[in-house]
Amino acid sequence: MAYAIRLYRDEDAEAVAAVCAAAIEAIGPRAYSAEQVAWRSRHPGPQRYRDVVADGAQILIAADDDNRPVAYALLERDGHLDHLYCHPDHTRRGLADLLLAEAEVMARECGAQRLYTEASDLARPAFERTGYEVMHKREFAIDGVPIHNWAMEKPLS
Repeated sequence: MAYAIRLYRDEDAEAVAAVCAAAIEAIGPRAYSAEQVAWRSRHPGPQRYRDVVADGAQILIAADDDNRPVAYALLERDGHLDHLYCHPDHTRRGLADLLLAEAEVMARECGAQRLYTEASDLARPAFERTGYEVMHKREFAIDGVPIHNWAMEKPLS
């Protein structure tokens, strides 16, 4: 299967939300407890993607042969990479690396001085492969359930 990286279109909102849900539900249990994975119910629906794009964020889509979104990265104007999700049927095919490389190009074009994110245990290796450095571990709770992620950064200057 060949993949293409393209920008989000409004009609992608439902598919992008479905990619996010499938990734959390199927891949999340590899590193997180059932209680931690249950936070997915609080994750944004399709309208949230429309709203962030309207506010100036860019969503990069990895599309399959039928131009359906199978992975995506959500890049905010300040260089914050808020989401990086891949549908479980399309993992281990280099899509994270492709999306992160394109996000870097886009961030540079917008004049961002750095890219930064809060990566899960599962996403951390993809970010490290593409030059992000761990700044610190972030421990917090969602609805009283302890969880953590990794503050990571990549300078662009």
